[in-house]
Amino acid sequence: MKAVFLDFDTVSNGDVDPASIAAAGVGLQIHGVTADSEIHERIRSAEIVITNKLRLDATGFDAAPGLRLVCVAATGVNNVDLDAARERQIGVCNIASYCTQSVVQHVFAVILSLTHHIAEYQQILRSGAWRDSPQFCLLDFPIRELSGLNLGIVGLGELGRAVARMGEAFGMRVIAAQRPGYEGPAPDRVPLDRLLRDSDIVSLHCPLTDRTRNLIGQRELSLMKRDAILINTARGGLVDSAALADCLRREAIAGAAVDVLSQEPPIDGDPLLADDLPNLVVTPHIAWAAREARQRAVDEIAANIVSFLSGGRRQRVV
Repeated sequence: MKAVFLDFDTVSNGDVDPASIAAAGVGLQIHGVTADSEIHERIRSAEIVITNKLRLDATGFDAAPGLRLVCVAATGVNNVDLDAARERQIGVCNIASYCTQSVVQHVFAVILSLTHHIAEYQQILRSGAWRDSPQFCLLDFPIRELSGLNLGIVGLGELGRAVARMGEAFGMRVIAAQRPGYEGPAPDRVPLDRLLRDSDIVSLHCPLTDRTRNLIGQRELSLMKRDAILINTARGGLVDSAALADCLRREAIAGAAVDVLSQEPPIDGDPLLADDLPNLVVTPHIAWAAREARQRAVDEIAANIVSFLSGGRRQRVV
């Protein structure tokens, strides 16, 4: 059975071993990068297609008449037309719980960087401020302890729960938001507006859907405390970038860290890439990307293929 990995470079910089996929009993063809215009030709004779972020729709499926399974090298499957796959009886698998520790580490790395003003202290140190100081330490930027702060979690799934547990280990009080649009009983959750008002740090971990697009906009940011911090390691479309940039310039909140943008790579630019935004950390979608997590992702794909070939439905979404 022929399998093709269309965008292997999204999971490997030469440091991830694809042997587990080959060992699943398939003939594996690897492409580091595939342009949209190359997709149809490269999947034409494939029975299994593996991709991280490339778009697969009805036209792609029709170009690959022997296609039986699509393996997405991520949890989100919004880049695959699931209805078209279902109509053609093509299975679709995702992977889950492969990067939890990496994301948790990243969330608290940026939280600690922002609350301790690491970048700002590095900058004034390089300017000679410590050398010229009349005292042994510099106190130009206020440092906060996490213990006792309210940590608001929007999206209490695998990642959100893991971040919550780490927050509790720091002595933080965890608040979880109700699901957008959910009207049933949720005694352990609070409305989003209340979470934004009460939280010292807000961390987003919900999927991007029609209900959650621009979930955090100008109105929502205005509800946050002036000394609050916003963290987004989920999807760029959850936050109105222009509104957040404006909020940071006005110092309406204390800071933010975003690992995701609405367009990736941001070839058309983004308001959050401006040079004049105070206390903002922007990283290029790397929260998930510890080497161990990327290897685990590949091994999870292999396990999904093994299951599929034996008639199982491991991690199947279609």
